[in-house]
Amino acid sequence: MSDVQQQPKQFPPPLPLPDPLTQFFWDAAAEHKLMIQRCNACLRMIHPPRPVCRFCLSEDLAPVEVSGRATLYSWTIAEQAFHPYFADKLPYVYATVELEEQRVKLITNIVDCDIDALRAGMPVEVTFEQVTDAITLPKFRPASA
Repeated sequence: MSDVQQQPKQFPPPLPLPDPLTQFFWDAAAEHKLMIQRCNACLRMIHPPRPVCRFCLSEDLAPVEVSGRATLYSWTIAEQAFHPYFADKLPYVYATVELEEQRVKLITNIVDCDIDALRAGMPVEVTFEQVTDAITLPKFRPASA
């Protein structure tokens, strides 16, 4: 037997697949900005992005930058890895946050927070994690005072 210890196998993370409709979101995240699609006809925000406004059916849609401030709407604690990449990251928080702007909801992770401190309605703010050269994920953490 060899005295050399084998390093655990590193698995790449499961990644989103940007397309022409969502590319603006991922490009903005890479610049540490949070952008949401907005209808220029009725001014409602739409997430996830769509080709047509779900409120007024306009096709005049464009991304706008939002503050990144939100409240924790709901969450669950992942205690089992659904993909090998997450095996050494357990437990983690899978959450829905509600943005200040028009109460738009995003699915995300809560980071930098003790699980026991999570409370519905707690203020959170966006932070960004670069997971590959091409993908940066917006995540949320408790808002600083």
